[in-house]
Amino acid sequence: MNAVEYQHIPRSEDEPLAEETFVVSEQYPSSDNNSTDDCSIDDTTSAINEVITIDDAMERLGYGAFQYLLCAAAGVCFAADAMQLMLLSFLSVVLKDEWNLSPQATEAMASAVFAGAMVGTLLLGPLADSIGRRPVFLITALDISVFGLLASLAPNVQFLAATIFMVGLGVGGLTVPFDILAEFLPRTKRGTSLLLIEYFWTVGSLYVVAVAYFSLHGGHWRLFVVFCSIPCLISLFVGFFFVPESARWLVTKGHLKEAMTVLRRSATQNGLDPDVVFPPSMTLAPERQHREATIAELLSPQWRDITLSLWGTWGLFAFGYYGTVMAITNVFAHSDKNHQTDRTYHFDYTAIFMSSAAEMVGTTLAIWAVDRVGRIPSQVVSYLIAGFSISAFCMLASTGSHHIMLLGLSFLARVFEMSATCITWVSTAEILTTEVRGTGHSTSNAMARLGAFFCPFLVVGNTPLHVVAIVMLLVHLITAACSSRLPETRGLGMDTTNEDSEEEPVSPRFDPNDEHGSSAYHGHLS
Repeated sequence: MNAVEYQHIPRSEDEPLAEETFVVSEQYPSSDNNSTDDCSIDDTTSAINEVITIDDAMERLGYGAFQYLLCAAAGVCFAADAMQLMLLSFLSVVLKDEWNLSPQATEAMASAVFAGAMVGTLLLGPLADSIGRRPVFLITALDISVFGLLASLAPNVQFLAATIFMVGLGVGGLTVPFDILAEFLPRTKRGTSLLLIEYFWTVGSLYVVAVAYFSLHGGHWRLFVVFCSIPCLISLFVGFFFVPESARWLVTKGHLKEAMTVLRRSATQNGLDPDVVFPPSMTLAPERQHREATIAELLSPQWRDITLSLWGTWGLFAFGYYGTVMAITNVFAHSDKNHQTDRTYHFDYTAIFMSSAAEMVGTTLAIWAVDRVGRIPSQVVSYLIAGFSISAFCMLASTGSHHIMLLGLSFLARVFEMSATCITWVSTAEILTTEVRGTGHSTSNAMARLGAFFCPFLVVGNTPLHVVAIVMLLVHLITAACSSRLPETRGLGMDTTNEDSEEEPVSPRFDPNDEHGSSAYHGHLS
């Protein structure tokens, strides 16, 4: 309970809060005819209990140091996904030689992280809706850190595959840190802020490449694995000390006082006076109580169309994203095979850095477009351009076209692939309401893992490039069609539909520096 007690008229837990918004007690003139006292303002006392919605509370909270800490903690966890995939791409080459692994054993080791991630998304998402965002955030960071370190001690491929599976289990819960950040952002900052943490994905990839460059040259693959686990340890530390439970989740569970306590502490971290931004007389409006979210809930008539569109978008975009990366890598690896050396651990670091640079451009493009063009149009256009680019790349590669042309098409494909997937992440967090966000986001992520699991069977094998080109184009066209069926969320509250926004006026922006801000909100509520 906060040190500042909430001052409002006592009520039963079952009574609606809206009817007690204003209660005024007045001192009336005496009925005695001899009385000459007149009623005045000074003789009037008022007890006002101000009620605001959670969306209005986020506008009051604003954007500052508190959100920066959340972004850092969530971003490092988000980068862990990219880091684990990059780490495995190096380890599969190193350990295949060092442990004399068969191709089947190498594939099983690499697929372990996808299998773990698929299980993790189905377990940790619903758990976040049930017990809260913060505990699952900490479980995710702890899991990746501990089992990432244990992987460095692996004596054989079986032990390593088991630890990689457990790391994947944690990776599967990485939608939860993303959601907890989304639930603490004002609507005017949400689109851009959620896209900013996409830079962590690219930074995570670059970090692994840098660590590999300095550690694998000496053959120290165990040290390489240890260094790749350090960022998640940092995220665990930041999350434990600075990341609170989601105020939105607390409101959906009916814990209004705890939610207000979180908001007041967050306002202090943002350099605001909590007694001005969230006065002691203020309470949060309760929301309709919901049963625990399940997959059956996502397939109910209310959510079915959105759920199927999300699952189609996520499953296919993962196939398209990883297919694009693998196809580009394979083509350039074949074209550069005459330049390979006889060193045991040889990697084309220049090509890896160039691919990462393309993703930086894609993230920047998404930040520019998400609030100007809108979530859905940006996704559709980006998926289409990415599809035509990678299809043309594969077609031209099959005919032995000029290297510079292939490089340009590969860069273009990676730019729009990253732009599209970034905006899909943002759109998904906004479309799903608080009570189903964890479950909905995690099941969508499970579909992505499923798409990624099947992708190598097409791209990595001996499939002709012109066939790869046709399949990749079809995949991107269907992805664009699925994403076009999703509702637009630009400028809306986290739990607001387009229909709701037409019926309810948006309350005015609260300026904590305006001494009349409180009275302005009283006027709006009346």
